[in-house]
Amino acid sequence: VDVIDSCNLTILLDPGYEDLDQFLAEHGVHIVASLPCYAEENVEKQRGKGVFHSSIEALQRLNRLGYGREGGDLKLDLVYNPGGPFLPPAQSELQAAYKKELFETFDIEFNQLLTLTNMPIARFGSTLVSKGEFESYMSLLKASFSEHTLEGVMCRSTISVDWQGYLYDCDFNQMLNMNIRTQGRAVEGGEARPMHMEDLFNMDLQGRPIAVADHCYGCTAGQGSSCGGALT
Repeated sequence: VDVIDSCNLTILLDPGYEDLDQFLAEHGVHIVASLPCYAEENVEKQRGKGVFHSSIEALQRLNRLGYGREGGDLKLDLVYNPGGPFLPPAQSELQAAYKKELFETFDIEFNQLLTLTNMPIARFGSTLVSKGEFESYMSLLKASFSEHTLEGVMCRSTISVDWQGYLYDCDFNQMLNMNIRTQGRAVEGGEARPMHMEDLFNMDLQGRPIAVADHCYGCTAGQGSSCGGALT
């Protein structure tokens, strides 16, 4: 089992979380961290003032622990997502630019850059609605659908776990409270309920239906988008 922590880098500097990076390293947790650009101006425009330098400091701390080093066991991936209602560029070219700029400017190393499509949900979805761009963005995602992405979408091989231990087919379903649910015949009383980590000791998720909705077009548009980045 590969345990992945979708990490908000700035939390590593917050009071009360000073030992979080050491904890993750000691347990060999694979870190996937968001850094929407290697340039300060673009990051702060998208995430807010001060986020860029805090993220850089956090990445340097992770590097000192051995994360992201070539040949090492501690894996550190970065995530790029577009700053607006458009699809991400080619992952390989953008990764080369990230590696060059972050190493030359900050001596930061990482394993892979993952390009993720913005999902039309939560804060980004609300922004689209307020600007009258929601329908046009959904049309872009649907028009860009690629069947070649279907074999690799994250929901087929990965589960998302919330802080209480409840399970979801992906991080985006977790944001929408779309739980993986037990089948009625498998639980006492015969009623389906949200599945918890403890249920995995007695159940196999292989072959179970995956909860889908319109936001899933985000993972199947263009090059595709998953916890492993681009799919094609």
